[in-house]
Amino acid sequence: MTDLVYVLNGPNLNLLGVREPDIYGHDTLDDIAGALEDRARELGLTIDMRQSNHEGHLVDWLHEAQAHDARAVLLNAAAFTHTSVAIHDAIKAIRTPVIEVHLSNPHTREAFRHVSFVGRAAKGSIAGFGALSYQLALEAAARF
Repeated sequence: MTDLVYVLNGPNLNLLGVREPDIYGHDTLDDIAGALEDRARELGLTIDMRQSNHEGHLVDWLHEAQAHDARAVLLNAAAFTHTSVAIHDAIKAIRTPVIEVHLSNPHTREAFRHVSFVGRAAKGSIAGFGALSYQLALEAAARF
């Protein structure tokens, strides 16, 4: 196992900071990445942070995380959380632990967000703490 942690982000997260800031906050994905890189260095970890609006990219990157013997994957699959059997199956297919991450708490939102295909396959989930959710997930990953 390496000290590499993949941080994968799904659709529309490239719009953080301007997209529904009352739900997702004012931090951009670059802001989150910068803070996460700083904390990763303190923990002796390296992060590889990526974002895509395409489901297949996330599946490919999950496979890549295992191929590179990553310590963990922090995955904010965004809307794919609630729809993607392909991402669920990719998580189940790899041995790399996956931590589900959400800025908001899906359980306090619309009913369709209460189902998580990612959560059913992930080692654990952290949600509802805004940008801090990523930091908390990284802390968990450091303990694997």
